[in-house]
Amino acid sequence: MNITQTALSLNVADVDASAGFAETFFGYEAAMAADGFVSLRHPDSNTNLIFLATGLSTFKPSEIAGSAGQGLLLVFVVDDLDGEFARIEAAGARVVTPPETEPWGERFCQFADPNGLIWQLVQWVDQPA
Repeated sequence: MNITQTALSLNVADVDASAGFAETFFGYEAAMAADGFVSLRHPDSNTNLIFLATGLSTFKPSEIAGSAGQGLLLVFVVDDLDGEFARIEAAGARVVTPPETEPWGERFCQFADPNGLIWQLVQWVDQPA
């Protein structure tokens, strides 16, 4: 299998709100959009984010067409977690978890977008022996 690109598609109540959050705080750019749909790309990644309006008749399979969110984390590994946290917080994103470090070396912070999706930044740090 040769995977050339990856996309994550999420159903949300307000497509424009999550797309705007991704653009404003995470540097995504709209690649294409239509009524109830937006596909975003990031200049530094081969992963697209797609937001679909909850309840679109074109969503298949229809029996799982509910909203994304509960139990879902959008996770992005970055080089400067503390700098990115400060920038995003200062720009007005809702902080869910300020930076903290797990015993295994995962430093992370979390923000919530207007649809309640959790956006997590991670930086792997060396832990003392």
